Amino acid sequence: MVVGAGAVQTAAAPLFQDHDPDYSKNKNYQQGIRDGKIDHTNNRDHSKKRHYKKDEDQKAYEAGYQKGRN
Repeated sequence: MVVGAGAVQTAAAPLFQDHDPDYSKNKNYQQGIRDGKIDHTNNRDHSKKRHYKKDEDQKAYEAGYQKGRN
């Protein structure tokens, strides 16, 4: 029996997850949601440019901002 590339991709697929980490309890995520909601309400485009030293904190803030903006 010959196994094609499709079978290999199917077997490897569970190893790669396409969803974002759960930042819901992260304080930077919560701040991002607040800033995003304020900017959405006031029709502004990312008025708060917050920068964090840790990459994970920055990702959490940006994820929260996008959720609050939408």
